[in-house]
Amino acid sequence: MHPRNVWQAVARPNFLLSPWPWRSVAYLLTGAFMGAATLLAIVVPAVLGGVLAVVGVGLPLLVATALAGIPVAALERRRLRLIDRKPAADQHEPPGDVGLRAWLTTRLTERATWRELGYALLFAGCLWLVDILTFTVALLLPLSMTLTPLLMATVGDGRETKVLKLVTVTTWPAAFAAAVLGLVLLGLGAYVLAIVAGARGHLTRLLIASPESGLGAELADVTRSRMRLVDAFETERRRIERDLHDGAQQRLVALTLTLGVARLDVPPGPLAEQLARAHEEAGLVLAELRELIRGIHPKVLTDYGLCAAVDDAADRSAVTVDTDVELPGRLPPSVESAAYFVVCEALVNVARHSGADRARVSGRHREGRLFLTVYDEGRGGADPAAGSGLAGLADRVSVLDGRLSLSSPPGGPTLLRVEFPCEPTDR
Repeated sequence: MHPRNVWQAVARPNFLLSPWPWRSVAYLLTGAFMGAATLLAIVVPAVLGGVLAVVGVGLPLLVATALAGIPVAALERRRLRLIDRKPAADQHEPPGDVGLRAWLTTRLTERATWRELGYALLFAGCLWLVDILTFTVALLLPLSMTLTPLLMATVGDGRETKVLKLVTVTTWPAAFAAAVLGLVLLGLGAYVLAIVAGARGHLTRLLIASPESGLGAELADVTRSRMRLVDAFETERRRIERDLHDGAQQRLVALTLTLGVARLDVPPGPLAEQLARAHEEAGLVLAELRELIRGIHPKVLTDYGLCAAVDDAADRSAVTVDTDVELPGRLPPSVESAAYFVVCEALVNVARHSGADRARVSGRHREGRLFLTVYDEGRGGADPAAGSGLAGLADRVSVLDGRLSLSSPPGGPTLLRVEFPCEPTDR
């Protein structure tokens, strides 16, 4: 419950007649019982686990102690509904696989588990004592004062009784005065209960369901959905490339051959000239279609991987390119595609803007990352803001959580370096 909402509830004229005092009492009272249970649930396994650890039996108990915050936080999120109607989301990630081992690995390596354990320790150590103290001072003590006349009539035989075990009351006017004072303090105590319960609820939400954690989970979901879109986009590119290669390109090849044969069968004349022009145009269209297919997704990249595709791009470059790309195997399709087009765009920039007559492309995979560099000794001065396509390359790399760096001082040389987090696949 946000502190602002607490003050709004307390400031209402009908606060004492609203459900909030009762909700606050229920929240603090259940917190007292649950805190005591949490203390036992943490101390007993921890002590037994520590004692039995010397013989190797206590390890499961120590793991259970580390995971004790998970059920505590789950119950706390439900208990928050007593004073805060806003749902508290579970911050845990789903396990990557089925089975107990995958579940334990996920829980023991995520931040939410340790945040909840910290809250459970704080809850078991002092928060439940605060709940008991507030409940006693703000409710039980004023309530006992309001019962002074009843206690005097029953326990005190109508002669005397003690208020809060401190003040002895011997007259009925004094007993009723204590009761009136108890009612006043009971009303004030309702405000205290609501404020403390609201503060406790706000602290609980910050520790086990903080907005930052929620944003982190949402960001992770966005990242995963972005990766799925990238994979879907690359799959669609490969499908379009395959359809063009196996469909339209083959038909154009057949058309070109047919026109070539027709030229041989037609005697010289206007018709022969028209067939010759049609044959040449078909050849140009076929060449443009092949370039288009290679730009969408080169078949050599799909069939043979990044090393062969970089060699192919180097052979087609307008400048001489030395390649030194060694990889342990095939990489994820999205990484291969992005890396290939980065190299292609960089070589185009070298040919168009650098003035260099030679370039070098190198690549390695180590420590779970692909590193690629494109180097030339041209005039330098490359600027991503100048419209050279470098800004688009940076965006393409960042989609895959990669990084792009550029060093291009005036006068050269220019070094473009990219890296992608990835692991070899079994393709």
